[in-house]
Formats: sequence, C-alpha cells, structure tokens
Amino acid sequence: QLAAIPLIAASAPVWVILVAGFCVNLRFVVFSAHLRSYVMHLPRSVRLLAGYLSTDMTYVLFVRRFSQPPVGAAQRQAQLAYLAGNGSLNWLSWQVSSLLGIALAQWIPVSWGLGFAGILALIGMSCSLASTPMRRISAGVAGAAAVAAFALPFKLNIVVAIAAAVALCLMLESPAPPDRRPHA
Repeated sequence: QLAAIPLIAASAPVWVILVAGFCVNLRFVVFSAHLRSYVMHLPRSVRLLAGYLSTDMTYVLFVRRFSQPPVGAAQRQAQLAYLAGNGSLNWLSWQVSSLLGIALAQWIPVSWGLGFAGILALIGMSCSLASTPMRRISAGVAGAAAVAAFALPFKLNIVVAIAAAVALCLMLESPAPPDRRPHA
C-alpha cells in the first residue's frame, strides 16, 4: 500500500506500480528464508497461516526474542505461541485501525499528509532492525543510494536503494568457514 498508492495517485504506468510492489515485498522472501528453520516442522496449513500473519514487526520482534531455532518440543511450542500471538495481535490491530481510519478519514485534514506518519513508522522499524554492523552499513548505503537517485521518475530511487544494499551485502558477506571436524 505504501508503495503503490502514491504511484497510482501519480498516474504511474501499471508496470512501474507492479515492479515497485514486487521490490517492496521482496523482504518477505528474506523473512521466510530466515524463519524456515523455525517453522519447517509445522504442517503446511500452519506455515501458510504463519506466513499470512507475518509482518515486518512480527518478524523483528520474533527474531529479537528467539535468536536460535527451537531445539526441543517445549521451545517449539513457546516459539510458535509467541509467533501466533504476535501475528494475531498485529493482524487484529491492523484490521481495527483500518476500519477506524475509514470511519474517521473525513475528519482528518488532507494537509496533515499521512505519508509522513508512514515514514516515521518505517524509520522506527528500520532503526530497530539495524542491530549488526552489516545491517547498519546496508541501511546507510540504501539511504545514500535513495537520496542520490532521488531524481528518478516514479520513485524508482527505492529500487536503486534496494539493489545497492543487496549488492553491497553480497560482496561483503563472507561465506561460513568449512566444517573442520573429521567425518565419522
């Protein structure tokens, strides 16, 4: 929504709207890849529900709370309960807030610019995610690239920022050291 609505309002071509939506939602591929070891033991229907309920904040809070995949059944149950509770509460608050926004939108002055509130929310979330040097560097590179490419039409500077940060991380990321244990 945050990416598509301004483009729709600017009468951007459909392909630009679709590409922007695709790029913005690529983060869910990263979330899914990281959460795979946490949820692969679950039935497909439960994994699909967990994916549906996953958002940026549910992912951030879950990963901060559980830095390692579950080891035993008790850990699996605790992690699943946290993920389900967090996702359900987030979903419910999103639905209630959306309905409240629809009901109250007529009394909010257009001059307030709700896009500003969205930017503040994203900045807060981004700062909480910047927990390692690699993440801080990639955030800085993405921000610099977005500013440098600001003149591009249809907010394509966002795509440039994503590409720059991903490319930098791929270059800087060192592969895991090989397993030195003798094979039995």
